[in-house]
Amino acid sequence: MSDQKRLTMQIDLSIPLVGLYDAPDTAGFEPLVSPEAGKHMCIYCFYENFRKGETLVITRENFGCGGAGSCLCDVQTRSREDYVKFLYEGEGLKASRSIMEQWFDKRKAYRMEHPYLLIGPLKPDKYEYLKTVTFFANPDQLSMLIIGANYRSVPGDPPAVISPFGSGCMELLPLFDDLNRPQAIIGATDIAMRQYLPPQILAFTVTKPMFEQLCSLDETSFLFKPFLRNLKKARADVSMRST
Repeated sequence: MSDQKRLTMQIDLSIPLVGLYDAPDTAGFEPLVSPEAGKHMCIYCFYENFRKGETLVITRENFGCGGAGSCLCDVQTRSREDYVKFLYEGEGLKASRSIMEQWFDKRKAYRMEHPYLLIGPLKPDKYEYLKTVTFFANPDQLSMLIIGANYRSVPGDPPAVISPFGSGCMELLPLFDDLNRPQAIIGATDIAMRQYLPPQILAFTVTKPMFEQLCSLDETSFLFKPFLRNLKKARADVSMRST
């Protein structure tokens, strides 16, 4: 597993990184938490659990909310008509019913390989089951991560960073077309789940190849150059003036 210590230190990241795993069992992921059976619970309402080092367990039988069940577990939680009506008429998320229907019909659900999806702290000995890694970042940190994701990108490559429309849980996994491609999603942009995060925090979710690229950034990269030192100094000066 890639060592993220240099990266997280240079971007001053204090919130633990969160991995999403597709695993055959839950052994080694403890301590565990689960959605309360039969209760609507957004994945992001477990944000404080992630910060405390606990791992959320999702299964096809217990997934917390219909959106997570649909997009992460490929479980039909309501009819197509009900989904379209809720997202278009109820929440006004697209300009027309037709656009909403087209988006719904083209969206892809993740197909679980094992019985358990686990979302929580990175576990080096479970790296083979890791699908994505999420950084919870403020605007400065997000800027650094975006530059890092584009560091090895050349013209003509698929976009290194995307920010597609979808639910917060979709942004954690199924919105990637290819998990073997180094790519990142700017996430936590779903206003339905933002109530569970601090207002200054967004998510930056990356595939394993992108995670490895970010962790390989060394002293020759922007992480150790004047632009970033100047930014840190400016923030430090502002902090000192406000005290």
